[in-house]
Amino acid sequence: MASDAAQLHEISRRGDFVISTDPALLDVPLIHEYLSNHSYWAAGRPLDVVRRSIENSLCFGLYQNDRQAGLARVVTDRATFAWLCDVFVLQPYQGRGMSKWLLECVVSHPDLQSVRRFLLATRDAHGLYQRYGFTPLADPSQFMEIFRPSRPDAAILAG
Repeated sequence: MASDAAQLHEISRRGDFVISTDPALLDVPLIHEYLSNHSYWAAGRPLDVVRRSIENSLCFGLYQNDRQAGLARVVTDRATFAWLCDVFVLQPYQGRGMSKWLLECVVSHPDLQSVRRFLLATRDAHGLYQRYGFTPLADPSQFMEIFRPSRPDAAILAG
């Protein structure tokens, strides 16, 4: 039987798969291994940076039984702004609609319903995110950034 804390964080269940926001369930070494070795946006990201990013975010873990199969991380104040990042589903679980289910859970989460601006950056998954309401910036001239590519956790999205 699931504990009250686990039930509090459980977002959705499909058969032996569950999506949860329980930080205690996150497999940080697995997340680090995927991000630093298999993603274009976080290649080489150090473990301590992955750990801090998780601790300071609303994370949606995808699990089969007790094994992590994917992640979506949202940096948010839960009031006005959210940034969706570090979204992945491990290769053995791809092609089964898991990323779509994960995104459905993220965009419908109660803590994110008052958010006015929900951003993300992607090099190759525009079609997936458009299904959930994401569009190109209405006015990119309003946005600015500080980008520090020399930092070990900096991601290069272009090219």
